[in-house]
Amino acid sequence: MSLNHNMKSINAEMPVVVTGGSGYIASWIVKYLLEDGKKVKTTIRSLKDTSKIQHLLDLKEKFKDNLTLFEADLMLDGSFDKAIEGAELVIHTASPFFVAGVKDAKKQLIEPALQGTRNVLESCNRISTVKRVVLTSSVAAIHGDNIDSLLVPNQTFTEDHWNTTSSLTHQPYAYSKTLAEKEAWEIQKKQSRWDLVVINPSFVMGPSVSKRLDGTSVEFMRNMLKGIFRTGVPDTKMGFVDVRDVARAHILAGFNPNAKGRHITSSEVLPMLGFAKIIKENFGNKYSVPTGTLPKALVYLIGPFFGLSWGYTKNNIGQPLNLSNEYSKTDLGLTYRSLKDTIIDHVSQMETAGLL
Repeated sequence: MSLNHNMKSINAEMPVVVTGGSGYIASWIVKYLLEDGKKVKTTIRSLKDTSKIQHLLDLKEKFKDNLTLFEADLMLDGSFDKAIEGAELVIHTASPFFVAGVKDAKKQLIEPALQGTRNVLESCNRISTVKRVVLTSSVAAIHGDNIDSLLVPNQTFTEDHWNTTSSLTHQPYAYSKTLAEKEAWEIQKKQSRWDLVVINPSFVMGPSVSKRLDGTSVEFMRNMLKGIFRTGVPDTKMGFVDVRDVARAHILAGFNPNAKGRHITSSEVLPMLGFAKIIKENFGNKYSVPTGTLPKALVYLIGPFFGLSWGYTKNNIGQPLNLSNEYSKTDLGLTYRSLKDTIIDHVSQMETAGLL
């Protein structure tokens, strides 16, 4: 048998670095790694902001020396060196965090996304122990608008596709994700010591390890349950995936020696109304979830109040969307839980955490 020089076997005794450890996906990655008996070094923005990291402090209490917390700032050169020192595997999930209301996309989204990526990967270049980097990207780096699917075979996006339609003025968030992932591949190509494996999740849902309220997923679920959409939802399709499956995908990508490339991580594509139906079927009349879709003309009218531009409405409402998750299954051995479980567990966790 020929020796495959691209295979990277990661020493399971060495600590794994997870950047952005207080994040929604990262918290599950940290928890699973610790439960698997691994040592974890994770970076957070501030040790002082205990409300944001309480769940990590709880994990530290339980797993003692197996979890170490480091402060690091995506915008500061060299700020990740100390955490990455001595690690073979770096799982980079940290990304600049923005509350809605981006005024200057270049300054607030593009530059931080690129700077953060460069910063962490340049640390990996400096630290000679690093063998593999797993990067959290997004399906936003694979496609921009749903209408783009009309241009691909079987209207189905795969890992071969890149988002070519987002820009500074149209879907700037998706554009920032695309540029950041491209930058990561560029930096990786310039050296041969560490390889890069990328995870591209669709819309991530499911229970959170923390009780924080500032995530897009929690916000989306709250709006669904609290009747914000009770008059109806736009007829738009989205890929959904369980946060726990996304976390597992990162770990499999880290430790599977043959893992390579990009991985669309998505359980199923559903219209927003299909998502609402699952809530209705499982929680009855407890929540006032939408039972119909809004006419497209109405979305043009009211969309802008919800941050949906005319361009977004035109290119996404009533348009097809399919995402192939085959490669994530074959390359990583990932299995997906049903969206029904995701939704039930998410609503239950929010109830328990008092978020409703």
